[in-house]
Amino acid sequence: QNFMQNNAIKKLAESLSSNGIASFRYDKRIVKQIRRGKVDSSIMFDDFVSDAVSVLKYFIKSGSFDDIVLIGHGQGSLVGILAAKSGADAFVSIAGSGKSIDQVILEQIKKTAPMFTEDTKKVFETLKKGEIAFDYPEALESIFSEDLQPFMANWMKYIPEKEIAELQIPMLIVNGTKDLQVSTEEATNLSIAAKNSELLLIDKMNHIFVIIEGDDLENSKSYNESYRKISEDLSQAIITFVQGL
Repeated sequence: QNFMQNNAIKKLAESLSSNGIASFRYDKRIVKQIRRGKVDSSIMFDDFVSDAVSVLKYFIKSGSFDDIVLIGHGQGSLVGILAAKSGADAFVSIAGSGKSIDQVILEQIKKTAPMFTEDTKKVFETLKKGEIAFDYPEALESIFSEDLQPFMANWMKYIPEKEIAELQIPMLIVNGTKDLQVSTEEATNLSIAAKNSELLLIDKMNHIFVIIEGDDLENSKSYNESYRKISEDLSQAIITFVQGL
C-alpha cells in the first residue's frame, strides 16, 4: 500500500523465498514522483502495464525460471491481468476489483457522499467522450483534477472481469473478508469470469494481508503497523499454487 509502513509485500516475498520461490517486486513509476511532489501528468495507466510487461519479458528472456507467475495487488491486479497476456505462466490476484474504476468510484460516492453522485456520473460521461471535465464540485477535486483526468480516462477503459476472461493460464484469486477497499464479491465475480481459476476468501484478512479481530478502526490503524504478521493462509495458498504448476 503506497506510503504506508506495513511491509506487507516484503513479508509475502520473504515467505515465498523461504519456500524456494524467488520473487521480484517494484514500486509503480509514479511513487517516487509523488514523494518528491513533482508528478509527470503525462503518465498513463497503460505505462504501468508496459512496465510490468517489460519485467515479465526480461525474466522470460533470462531463461532462469521454470515458471513465471505475476502477482497483482489492488490496482496491480488489473495491471497483472493485462500484462499476463504477454506470456506469464500463471497469475495471482489479491484484492483486485472486477469492475472498471469508474464503477468502483461511483459506488464509493453513492455510499459516502451521495449528494455528488450525479456530478460524478457527468464527469465520467465527459471522460468517455475523450474530453476534459471542468464543471464539478470542489469536493471532488482530489479525484477529478485536470491533471488526473487523462490517467483516469485511460484506466477506466478496462473492465477487469472482461480482461481476465481472456486468460487461459492457471489463476488464483484471493480476497480477505475484512478488506475495507475491495469486497469479496469482487473476487467472486473475477473468479466466475476466469474459467481456469481458484477462489480463496480468507476470513478476517484485510487489504494489507493482516488478520483483523477487531473493528474498522483497528483495521485502518494496521496499515501503519509494520510489526503485524501477514496471513499464513495467504502465503501458504500462493506457495501451494506456485509449487503445483
